Amino acid sequence: MCGIFAYLNHLTPKTRKEILDLLIKGLQRLEYRGYDSAGVGIDGFNGNASIELIKATGKVKVLEDKILSKAAELNFDGIQTQHVGIAHTRWATHGAPGDMNCHPHRSGEDNKFVVVHNGIITNYKDIKQFLMTKGFVFESETDTECIAKLIQHIRGQNVHYTFRQLVEQTMSQLEGAFACVFKSTLYPGECVATRKGSPLLVGIKAEGGLESDSIPVQFNLEDNPKSYLHGAVGDCPQSPAPRKKTSAMFRIDSDQTEEIHPCDGDAVEYFFASDASAIIEHTNRVIFLEDDDVASVKLGVLSIHRPNKEGELAREITTLKMEIQQIMKGNFSSFMQKEIFEQPESVVNTMRGRINFELEQVTLGGIKAYVPEIKRCRRLLMIACGTSYHSAIASRQLLEELTELPVMVDLASDFLDRSTPIFRDDVCFFISQSGETADTLGALRYCKSRGALIIGITNTVGSTICRESHSGVHINAGPEIGVASTKAYTSQVLCLIMFALVMCEDRISLQPRRSEIIQGLKQLPDMIGKVLELDDKVLTIAKELYEKRSLLIMGRGFNFATCLEGALKVKELTYMHSEGIQAGELKHGPLALVDSTVPILMILMRDHVFTKCMNALEQVTARDGKPILIIEEGDKETAKWSKHALEIPRSVDALQGILTVIPMQLLSYHLAVLRDCNVDCPRNLAKSVTVE
Repeated sequence: MCGIFAYLNHLTPKTRKEILDLLIKGLQRLEYRGYDSAGVGIDGFNGNASIELIKATGKVKVLEDKILSKAAELNFDGIQTQHVGIAHTRWATHGAPGDMNCHPHRSGEDNKFVVVHNGIITNYKDIKQFLMTKGFVFESETDTECIAKLIQHIRGQNVHYTFRQLVEQTMSQLEGAFACVFKSTLYPGECVATRKGSPLLVGIKAEGGLESDSIPVQFNLEDNPKSYLHGAVGDCPQSPAPRKKTSAMFRIDSDQTEEIHPCDGDAVEYFFASDASAIIEHTNRVIFLEDDDVASVKLGVLSIHRPNKEGELAREITTLKMEIQQIMKGNFSSFMQKEIFEQPESVVNTMRGRINFELEQVTLGGIKAYVPEIKRCRRLLMIACGTSYHSAIASRQLLEELTELPVMVDLASDFLDRSTPIFRDDVCFFISQSGETADTLGALRYCKSRGALIIGITNTVGSTICRESHSGVHINAGPEIGVASTKAYTSQVLCLIMFALVMCEDRISLQPRRSEIIQGLKQLPDMIGKVLELDDKVLTIAKELYEKRSLLIMGRGFNFATCLEGALKVKELTYMHSEGIQAGELKHGPLALVDSTVPILMILMRDHVFTKCMNALEQVTARDGKPILIIEEGDKETAKWSKHALEIPRSVDALQGILTVIPMQLLSYHLAVLRDCNVDCPRNLAKSVTVE
């Protein structure tokens, strides 16, 4: 939801056109997050004495065209050795999409302070009312404008404050979840960024390279005048880490002053973004900011401050392993199509280094130390939202079978609404592709405060859920750009299956079952490849369905989660009504929907519930239903019941859900294309839901 991108160049000459191109490219990399308008803020025609804001409703391309139309007044050929540019894609929460509500927002007509913001300020009405009594005039309906005007008000009261101190004072007055980047004419060449609840990272590109592998965190002098701990200083008795190599850029003066000074003449570029995908083409060296961090760049020097001493005393400079090719479409028409067809490789990456097929050993390094504690727990709780919630449902049956523990599955939002009792001997799994999902994160903190063991299942290294969990598993599916999750879902299910295999490795009675599943996993990538060969058949079915208004998807057992996930994909991509129905519930209401006009898809694999599913099929056909079937390869008898039958390779029952969901992904993709919907960015939706 929303996307922040900012760029600061220090002693790195760039034309104003190059800076604008870089900001636009950053926004394009963030388009997948979902948005309805976009804007940029750069220095004015005559340098940093003024700030120029350009905004546009619609796609980033509209903003780009608007910028090109202003080439003369924006002075494209002007050279800037030092400059701060900020940019934003907005997903409307307060106020309708429009240029006036678009970011960056300003403190007043003079644009002294401008800000881009992700998240929601819950007390903005109180702040707005207060500022209006001080004479401020608001021009938008957004909560973000309060931030820009509040910092202007605080500056009026404290003219001696540094830019960073102003931001800290402003943030202390805000409630809610946010990530912000500030720019000001009063502090030229400076940029300040902060976060609380919404993701933000800083990319660093230095002319001489980086030797230091961390940056120390500094604390407010108000807490303790001697509290500035510098992790790279070897002779400091309070040093939070062993002495590390330090590059010139992060050298700390021997007098232990507040600032970290660079060598004269060090050229450096900084990139601030909501997501690593916007930074990776420029640098792979990043710092993931934590809640309440304030990152300030002044004279080309980055420093990180906190209002308190909670958390780590240094921020690690991480090297991203992402490749630029991973966030490009390649030969595919959309990211979603690419990600569906990447699944044979993504499941291999999820299993790589974790399963020894010859010895039938499964190792999950992230939770290895906690396995004995997990085996002694009272129950397992799996908490997630959307597609991640469906991955929990898909693996629940196997977890119950192999761990013999009670397994509870909850939607994070509902879990929080109920104030669910949590005990110290509970083990709670929090599943999120982005690792930033607001409701899931809220549930995590709720459970953590009650002493439960927290395990994170994420696809994003350095994400908030990843950092706040006691242990966890990275699904290693690779970057997922399409809003509708595909390969992350199959990798999430796979990780939970591997966890179940770890839990039963010493149970003699379960070894035949465990061995069967491990051998099934060995064949899984090839089987997924075979399922993807059904693409043309799925397209034929989609051509018959795309003008329909509804689609019912039925199944049970290991395939019930596929019904829910398939229905979700159809809803979010095609805007058709779709419902995943437990076949066992057919007679309890849903059967009333069945007639010859309603499209129905049923999953009938030859597993332990096959007979019951056949009973449901007979009930549907008896009411003139004409179901499309997903069946096992070679099952000619069942295929006779339908005009269209998609045959899936036979696998272990516990792995069927991974195979049967792929035709649903393909079907939703083709339906969306035929209905002329935006496949990668469905309306009203965002990739990473960072607000409740």
